[in-house]
Amino acid sequence: MILYRPVGTAELELIERSGCRCFPPRLPEQPVFYPVLNRKYACEIAGNWNVRYNNDHKGYVTQFEVDDEYLSQFEVHIVGGEYHQELWIPAEELHHFNEHIIGVIKVIDEFSDNT
Repeated sequence: MILYRPVGTAELELIERSGCRCFPPRLPEQPVFYPVLNRKYACEIAGNWNVRYNNDHKGYVTQFEVDDEYLSQFEVHIVGGEYHQELWIPAEELHHFNEHIIGVIKVIDEFSDNT
């Protein structure tokens, strides 16, 4: 399954340090990792939330593929409009999630307070 993750610059730098192979561990105040199921929703988050609340006013949308069989254990959650679809991956499961990423994590959209 193709998934998307809106990120800020700090998280993107950690992803790049991994060779674009995994997402960094969650912070203590982040008990869940939320990949989203469509680009529209990811762009909405990156363009509105990341740009507004990150110190450098930048947001990025990453795209990556994860093994379907592994993902089948997670329920799709709709958290707003019908396209606001995301998975809720417990922070303690993120290491296993990362092991099921196929290929690399790519940046497909960039946002800043100038866009």
